[in-house]
Amino acid sequence: MHRSQLLFAAAVLFCLPENALAQSSPRIIHVFVALADNQHQGIIPVPAALGNGDDPARNLYWGAAFGVRTFFRKSPDWQEIAVIPSPTSAILERVVFRHRETGTLLVADAYRGSEIRQAMTDFFLAAAGLQPPEPLYTSALGKEKLQVPANASLVVYVGHDGLMDFPLPLDFAGRKQASREAIILACASKAYFSALLRSSGAQPLLWTTGLMAPEAYTLKAATDGWIAKETKEQIHERAAFAYAKYQKCGMSAAKRLFSTSW
Repeated sequence: MHRSQLLFAAAVLFCLPENALAQSSPRIIHVFVALADNQHQGIIPVPAALGNGDDPARNLYWGAAFGVRTFFRKSPDWQEIAVIPSPTSAILERVVFRHRETGTLLVADAYRGSEIRQAMTDFFLAAAGLQPPEPLYTSALGKEKLQVPANASLVVYVGHDGLMDFPLPLDFAGRKQASREAIILACASKAYFSALLRSSGAQPLLWTTGLMAPEAYTLKAATDGWIAKETKEQIHERAAFAYAKYQKCGMSAAKRLFSTSW
């Protein structure tokens, strides 16, 4: 089992009360964030504090106002229930949020900016569902062995489109089952991510056709629609509306920026 996925499942387990574990398993969203990094990524440079890939607290994609952790932490729809510092050498911080109304869990990992290749690799492995089917872990709240699935129903990548800079030689051995969905908030992700995503067996829920700011308001809007079990068209509309609002661009341009299909 890939170590990142093992720690992900363990974090989910340790944050759930025992009565919640006794109920049906909640849906899980796993977000892989490659921290913005002026030094190690081919991005247009941002202010030094925002582009320090070793400082999640102030990073553009994590701790800044529209970063994943800050934005979800301030949302009344979500409750931050765990913070795990440095679960791996590549991941500087992991946070776990619970959706207040539905119990959906969102686990977000802040990858060191220099580890963008690892962040993208882990995203594609999660998209392919490359984990053992029935891992067992011990609850932190008791001695009972409880079975918790590591697989997320929705996997998300947020950050620079590293495939513009380097290839990822991944082989998913012809996995074709459409068992999970993916959101990819990175520049021109439909063009650059499509081959690997298709081979992983995952299906696109939302990705992009051009340059964009991968900030958390778009992710929040899209996950709101996914949690509500809306159609792809409705999720597309939500995402475009949020992007147009925060970027102060026209709705038509925002709708063209996003796609939900191959």
